[in-house]
Amino acid sequence: MTIACLHTAESNIAIYETAARVLGLPDGTLRHHVRADLLLSAEAAGRLTEEISGETAALLWHLAEDADAVVLNCSTLGPAATKVAPGAAAHIIRADATLADEAVRAGGKIIVLCTVETTLAPTTALFEAAAKATGAEIEVRLVPGAWALFRAGDLSGYLASIADAVKAAYGEGAVTIAFAQASMTDAGRLLPEGYRQPMSGPVTALAAAMAKIAG
Repeated sequence: MTIACLHTAESNIAIYETAARVLGLPDGTLRHHVRADLLLSAEAAGRLTEEISGETAALLWHLAEDADAVVLNCSTLGPAATKVAPGAAAHIIRADATLADEAVRAGGKIIVLCTVETTLAPTTALFEAAAKATGAEIEVRLVPGAWALFRAGDLSGYLASIADAVKAAYGEGAVTIAFAQASMTDAGRLLPEGYRQPMSGPVTALAAAMAKIAG
């Protein structure tokens, strides 16, 4: 089994490898491809443009030629998956879509935290569409200042700001909290004992890929 993972941050490789171990996948199952430039271009444009979407779709198509499944691990680029999924040689998994489906399953109030502004629109559309099946109440919010910390290389500050946002969201009565981006995953480790861990995409996405491959 081979699962190709398309990332826009090098640091997400370790997060996905940890998720693979949680799921019992053999070493070497994941093949990682990092294209930070695609997200940087979207940030510069303020949105996912048709050009960036097309380039992402072409890359997904290429990765599918030599894998059993491809995971697109970037919520900003996520919509590009719909352009290639039907005809690709392998299953195309949009990580944020599998997370949305899982998060809304129990209904109730769901707060989705994001750190990249370009993620807000596609994430909101995705979670609201998924929520129609369960009647879940969706709120997507940006963690102010977090992405600037990430871009500056201050990962500790980045994760701490996210953990603070989680505490605030639970204090407001959220039933479920979801992290829109894989880079946010390790913020759960900073929460006090007894706090429910927010949902994050890597384990969900890889489990979905495994299920698709198993057929």
